[in-house]
Amino acid sequence: MSVLAPVPALSCPDLEQRVLAGAYGPDPRTLRVGVAFTTAQAVRHEGRRGGYRNEVLSLRVGAAVGSCAVEPGALPAGAVEECVGTDVATLLDHPLRAVRVAALDAYLMHTTPHTPANGARPWALPAGDSLRKSRARARAVVSLLDAAPGQRVLVVGVVNSLLEALRERGLAYVPCDLKGGVTEWGEPVCTDAHAELASCDALLVSGMTLGNGTFEPLREHARRHGKPLVAFAQTGSAILPRLIGAGVSAVCAEPYPFFWLDGGPGVVHRYGGLGTVHGDTGATGATGATGDGGDLGATGGLGVTGVTGASGDCGGLR
Repeated sequence: MSVLAPVPALSCPDLEQRVLAGAYGPDPRTLRVGVAFTTAQAVRHEGRRGGYRNEVLSLRVGAAVGSCAVEPGALPAGAVEECVGTDVATLLDHPLRAVRVAALDAYLMHTTPHTPANGARPWALPAGDSLRKSRARARAVVSLLDAAPGQRVLVVGVVNSLLEALRERGLAYVPCDLKGGVTEWGEPVCTDAHAELASCDALLVSGMTLGNGTFEPLREHARRHGKPLVAFAQTGSAILPRLIGAGVSAVCAEPYPFFWLDGGPGVVHRYGGLGTVHGDTGATGATGATGDGGDLGATGGLGVTGVTGASGDCGGLR
């Protein structure tokens, strides 16, 4: 089904209240989670010095799956089982933020799936090894960013492939992740994104900020100061597009199953950004703006060289 609310949400709390009020479709009290599961992985791309770990909670409502990345091992025993058979409205009041985010994402995936009618533009990902697909996704994400060479981008949830794509565009960046560490190029990763906001011209933000509670201040800063904020989202892939115009300028949405689960071709869904103004050439089967057929980059994570890091939006250092 597809029911697009006529007015964009003003914030994440506002979006949740609109969902509970039925603005985006059926009463969430009438929809139950049929399947709940977690996905865990560890990765070290060929040729990269560091690796990362991912753990994701996913909830299925009908045919739709919503997800939220968590710190590996952070979900308490029984959390997955508690979700099964429970209605979405109840889960939106769950004590665990990851459950609340995954439930909201699943509901919106059910009611506002990633289709052109809901504002999505498909972008093809090529088949290949994990690094090729990571770099491909990164280019699709970064090409949404309205920033000129020499400007500084705050990257919240460090992904090496994203940093590489920013370098290709001549953009400076400030890598930030709660885990700290260093990037693939030995650059220190700051842990306080808010301390760096004033010095940056644009924001590139992982969807995992929804799951750790750090997203709203970033969104509000971008809104107040008119700065571009591009989100790359496995976590909350159906949530963040509903915030475009309220501090979010563009989203590269990647619902489950994520690119790192399979070596075959895939697709991500882009909303807003430069493609809206200048024309989107990254549709499935087309040649992407970066000249590699819509080849996209890594899932947002932390890029800690020489360490197996926890995830940023499902990922560590990529």
